[in-house]
Amino acid sequence: MGEPIIKLENVSKTFSSLNGEVEAVRNIDLTIEKGDIFGIIGLSGAGKSTLVRCLNLLERPTEGKVYVDGKDMMSLSNRELAIERRDIGMIFQHFNLLMQRNVLDNVAFPLEIAGEKRAAARKKAEKYLHTVGLSEKADAYPAQLSGGQKQRVAIARAMVNSPKILLADEPTGALDSKSGIQVMGLFEKLHNEGVTIVMITHAREIAEYADRIITIFDGQITSDEINKNKVVVKHSDNTSEVNAAQGNSEVVKGTNEPNIIEKILNADSIYDEFEDENSFEAEESFEDYSNDNGNLSGDNDGAKAEGFAASGVNGGER
Repeated sequence: MGEPIIKLENVSKTFSSLNGEVEAVRNIDLTIEKGDIFGIIGLSGAGKSTLVRCLNLLERPTEGKVYVDGKDMMSLSNRELAIERRDIGMIFQHFNLLMQRNVLDNVAFPLEIAGEKRAAARKKAEKYLHTVGLSEKADAYPAQLSGGQKQRVAIARAMVNSPKILLADEPTGALDSKSGIQVMGLFEKLHNEGVTIVMITHAREIAEYADRIITIFDGQITSDEINKNKVVVKHSDNTSEVNAAQGNSEVVKGTNEPNIIEKILNADSIYDEFEDENSFEAEESFEDYSNDNGNLSGDNDGAKAEGFAASGVNGGER
């Protein structure tokens, strides 16, 4: 057994509705260890997104305890939670990029909210854009990007605070299969660098990239298993070959060899052909999304804005 980084003890979350109270998650006991790639799988409405909002501290459980690195999160104020949340990066299915800001400013935004000077924040943002292979898109706006590129910007933004934990809610749900494979390769690279990753998905084929998989149904854990058939993204070590054709990327299931992701980010030309303009997802701005969900009212909203910067906006399915 490794060292726990997140621990949930008897966590339940109840919401009020017109039809009475709804218990979205019930009596969850869960330990996630440092260095895990952890998959949470379940159907729509199973309670996955509520669970992840408890994990990323955007929701306080109705009952139970949440510990991060041994610290009792339920004993902290909202302001203190916002500070702790900077150690938890969050990626959402629909990206939640700021449409009125360019790519570089989107990535730098969490640092600016945390009080870092603009020049220093942008310098760090440039580093993480390079990490996800999008340095040349720094001045572009989200509407000019493909779905896969938007998700990679969201990954860079989630990582710019150098979090210990990365939570990803349906990270490939809005992507085509090729972009999805690249995102999973990025996660593998981050995992190799020591980041603990938790993926929430309805798709078994995505969960199979994890070391450990739990299944949630009607708000409860129904299975918890070590994944003996983990899928690994493996890429050619020859940069020119990787850039030449999609066929140089392969998915290997059940390998016992070390994961090899050395050249994944050099493969821009493989995955990032622009989609037809009419196929771009209808993205919501930060203000529109926050107004719809009642969590944030603008960039200057103190601790709530800090929460957005660190973890994304609280939204999505139950």
